[in-house]
Amino acid sequence: MPNSSPRYISNITRDTYALILAGGKGSRLHELTEWRAKPALYFGGKFRIIDFPLSNCINSGIRRVGVVTQYKSHSLIRHVMRGWGHFKKELGESVEILPASQRYSDNWYQGTADAVFQNIDIIRHELPKYVMVLSGDHVYRMDYAGLLAAHAESGADMTVSCLEVPLEEAAGAFGVMEVDESNRILGFEEKPRVPKSLPGNPDMCLASMGNYVFNTEFLFEQLKKDANKEGSARDFGKDIIPSIIQKHNVFAFPFTSDFNDEKAYWRDVGTLDSFWLANMELLSPTPALNLYDAKWPIWTFQEQTPPAKFVFDDDDRRGMAVDSIVSGGCIISGAIVRHSLLFNNVEVCSYSLLEDSVVLPDVVILRNCRIKKAIIDRGCIIPEGMEIGFNHDQDRAKGFRVSENGVVVVTREMLGLPVGYE
Repeated sequence: MPNSSPRYISNITRDTYALILAGGKGSRLHELTEWRAKPALYFGGKFRIIDFPLSNCINSGIRRVGVVTQYKSHSLIRHVMRGWGHFKKELGESVEILPASQRYSDNWYQGTADAVFQNIDIIRHELPKYVMVLSGDHVYRMDYAGLLAAHAESGADMTVSCLEVPLEEAAGAFGVMEVDESNRILGFEEKPRVPKSLPGNPDMCLASMGNYVFNTEFLFEQLKKDANKEGSARDFGKDIIPSIIQKHNVFAFPFTSDFNDEKAYWRDVGTLDSFWLANMELLSPTPALNLYDAKWPIWTFQEQTPPAKFVFDDDDRRGMAVDSIVSGGCIISGAIVRHSLLFNNVEVCSYSLLEDSVVLPDVVILRNCRIKKAIIDRGCIIPEGMEIGFNHDQDRAKGFRVSENGVVVVTREMLGLPVGYE
């Protein structure tokens, strides 16, 4: 059982440097990541995905954080600078942006391991005892202190944070650990078609969350070996973990929950359907992801916006929203919004109907529109009288994308508006 005394935990977190890998392209999100990196994608009415691992770090007491960027990073860098640039370096705390800068080669980051390797000198300057490598494109709440304490107590060289996942869900989708009764990792497969089940639980397996803890010098040693290995993909899952599990102490840390016996929440919002569904889940009266926990706030950059407004109360023209999340600056003007999530500065004009949809910031939906099960990208202006989501053949004919499960994606470019709105 890891030592959980506050002094012990604070010493571990103080000795930890967190590196968030936020350079992902998110190609399965198609047009939603055409002008932004996946970690910069909006989520939950007021956040971006990167806010979740950053908030987990700060709430866990980890105050030295590097954010590694690469793919179309302008909006991501701007967001981090605005929302996370207030830390005091002289007090031993910082959130720094580490763009791909060809520090050790003429290449950009070639994989997750290479992204860390090319920043070895920056990490070494911080003199941490432990390095935590975190994925920047998943949505979850997690107290990293428990993971760090388990790592220190087990004597591990590396610890992999894992989630129990049904076998059919993990097949072809996640890196899967084979462990013994003490959670020591015996084998690792990257996205296997037939995952290895947990001891004593044949229906479940341990899937990697893409979060790792290393002893610092051990990490540097393995990264240098991998950098000199021909044919390596420079990736933690494909190369580093398989190469060390036989000769070194590598353990799995099953993530259950840290919050009042809530079931562990973790979502990979890497497809249009999973992104839409994860946002829709937040509309439940008691959602699996609790954004209202004052003891574990999700921090972000916030524009100063006026309160949301609902106007007109006539029988045929009533501004209202039911089972919805409506952010600041929104105006629901004689329109009906049902089971939808609206980011800031969205205007829905009279006689329009919006259902089961995610609407990103600065969208205007003009009069007499009918929209169902859609994702409307930032800055769109939906023409008067347009229908979206009721006839998918017509949606495709208009140039909109329809996902496998019938979610319609609309962007500025599809509407003939200027592109590049992040």
